[in-house]
Amino acid sequence: MAGRISDEDIALVRERSSIAEVVGEHIQLRNAGGGNLKGLCPFHEEKSPSFNVTPSRGYWYCFGCAEGGDVITFVRKLEHLTFTEAIERLAQRAGIQLRYEQGGYVPGREHGERSRLIEAHKAAAEFYASLLSEAEAAPGRQFLSERGFERVDAEHFGVGYAPAEWDRLARHLLARGFSANELIKGGLAREGRRGPVDRFRGRLVWPIRDITSEVIGFGARKLLDSDDGPKYLNTPDSPIYKKSSVLYGIDLAKREISKRSQAVVVEGYTDVMACHLAGVPTAVATCGTSFGEEHIKVLRRLLLDQAEFRGEVVFTFDGDSAGQKAALRAFADEQKFVTQTFVAVQPDGLDPCDLRVKQGDGAVRDLIASREPLFAFAIRSVISRYELTSNEGRLAALDAAAPLVAGIKDEALRDRYAVDLDRWLGFLDEQLVRRRVHEVSGRSSTSRQGGPERASRRPAVARPADPADPAVRIESEALKLAVQRPALMGPEFDALGSQAFTVPEHVALYELILAAGGTVTGGPGGRGWVDMLLQATDDEGLKALATRFAVEPVRADLEGEERYGAAVLARLAEIAVTRALTQIKAKMERLNPVEQQQDYNRLFGELVALEQQRRVLRERAVGA
Repeated sequence: MAGRISDEDIALVRERSSIAEVVGEHIQLRNAGGGNLKGLCPFHEEKSPSFNVTPSRGYWYCFGCAEGGDVITFVRKLEHLTFTEAIERLAQRAGIQLRYEQGGYVPGREHGERSRLIEAHKAAAEFYASLLSEAEAAPGRQFLSERGFERVDAEHFGVGYAPAEWDRLARHLLARGFSANELIKGGLAREGRRGPVDRFRGRLVWPIRDITSEVIGFGARKLLDSDDGPKYLNTPDSPIYKKSSVLYGIDLAKREISKRSQAVVVEGYTDVMACHLAGVPTAVATCGTSFGEEHIKVLRRLLLDQAEFRGEVVFTFDGDSAGQKAALRAFADEQKFVTQTFVAVQPDGLDPCDLRVKQGDGAVRDLIASREPLFAFAIRSVISRYELTSNEGRLAALDAAAPLVAGIKDEALRDRYAVDLDRWLGFLDEQLVRRRVHEVSGRSSTSRQGGPERASRRPAVARPADPADPAVRIESEALKLAVQRPALMGPEFDALGSQAFTVPEHVALYELILAAGGTVTGGPGGRGWVDMLLQATDDEGLKALATRFAVEPVRADLEGEERYGAAVLARLAEIAVTRALTQIKAKMERLNPVEQQQDYNRLFGELVALEQQRRVLRERAVGA
């Protein structure tokens, strides 16, 4: 390791590293008057910009979190670097060759772990790109061609080919002076019996760059039938690569995102390519993980996301059930943006890449232009699961959608969506819908803890499960048995229907159980059944709930579980019937028995039948 960097070179790095340019590569800065610039602080959450930069003095300061410093401090804090690594990073950016005292002059070679790993990834990207034109890469070129991409497109995005040999990249990088430990630590290789073995083999590879355009990882697509790995393989988390905060294409999209105040979030590497080539240069994608809070922070800084609702984030989802579930997951994060969020759905289910191939560039642009607000999409997705030709179906849809509307923090916007919900359901009774939303909103707010400030920060999209609520407790017990002892619940549980559950997370778990084949598939239960449930969803919250119910004890001993299971099923059905009775009584109260005799008599007949059903279920619950 060379000695310390000379003081003259440190001063030169400071002089040639414009603080406005360096900071501007990470957040959008706007004129704040008096020669100052202002933007959203990258070091803490805020809705109004308090991060100030004074180019004339070369310093920055945040009035929100009381952090400040010069350009070196900014890079150190943002990227978690040592002083030496920050100097080396800035020197590389400015094209300065550093001199190290006690170690002599070392041209073109960075020192420090991050710089070494960055350099290794740059060399790997060049290596992969150089092989794309070779004969062995024919399957990769065919893959690109079938998706409408030409050679110049591959070069623009740096797409390359990883040869099928076990250690060809490793041997290439070792010959360039990198160590086996550096290749393994950076995720380019793994430990083999005779040395490092390439992580990516026989695959098409996309270099993944950070916001400063440095290659920090790769995404690789399977091409060969003999490859028994996953379709897409990504770089593992490393000192330079954190998948929870990485967005593919951010290096190419950052300026257009700031310029247009728009970010389009797609699902894959080819979708990003297709969008950019079709005239949507604000497209980015996550890398092997769901869109999350760290990704939000990256986009908020670029959008200068604040209270004026200037910008927009557009998510593209398929129109199928998986796409709708993805949209509902995004709903929970929506209010972490101040910027408006939208969903663009292609009715025929084509992703942007396939859409461009089949219908051309204009169709991709039209897809994004046809976006609709995420709130509207999520609410309509929920009510689409119900039969809206009957009052019963409309009321059930109202009960399912009301928690979503109640979770909208902006009071005026919540009221507007209550009006929309009334229109979508066909009640033509705005007061009824507003009242229901208000009831749910009030119940949610009083059940939260931590005071009004904390409640305002929580994305309340659903009624929380109150363990003291008898109905919630019965729902929990039924689901717990379905996860632990599916054979006890059997077809009767599978036939209940999601309307038997009132808590949205319980509805989601019930639907997951059905999607996995129902309790009839689970048999006696055990590890295999729980594994099947966990593998059937990508929703981490749902996995956590299923895991919790798999280990939480049931309320009966082993000998009494069969009777207990029958009692829980009867009690759950009784509660559902009681809710139906309440709805019918409410309808009857609004009718005139004389003027609307036919409708009144029909409802009275339903009331009598349900009362009889409830008595039977109650007797079963007690006698089981």
